[in-house]
Amino acid sequence: MGFFDLFNEEETQKETRKKVRKVDRTPDTEFAAEDAHLDLREEELDIDKHRVETGDVTLHKDVVEEEQSVNVPVSHDQVVIEQRAIDHEPTDEPITEEEMVHIPVTAEKIDVAKHTVVTGEVSAHKRSVQETEQVRDVLRKEVADVESHGNADIINED
Repeated sequence: MGFFDLFNEEETQKETRKKVRKVDRTPDTEFAAEDAHLDLREEELDIDKHRVETGDVTLHKDVVEEEQSVNVPVSHDQVVIEQRAIDHEPTDEPITEEEMVHIPVTAEKIDVAKHTVVTGEVSAHKRSVQETEQVRDVLRKEVADVESHGNADIINED
């Protein structure tokens, strides 16, 4: 048996082990003389947030009509005709055909007009409110399980 024969024999044993593992579906066991390691894994939550539209607000105004009655004091002139008797006093004025007295009569009339005034304002704005929601899920992780057989002296350094 030569040097190359040893090399070929070792390759053949590796291939045989791989075939056995594939067929038997046995877990891969690492044999080490002094050092060995095992990677431990665990799941973590990946949390992402995004905005969704949950509704809307429309701000508009409507025109409402209401009838108002307002009492406004107004005045007007009245002509009072008074006649009284006088005891036949003599006069120097002759009787004429026409004599006229003109008395203007006035009254207050109401003119109604409308004008628009600003009585208030409505504004709207958004604000962000921070809340907390609890998220629950089941996470898995790998933990090391050390088994000892026989008289193995194990020192656990954490």
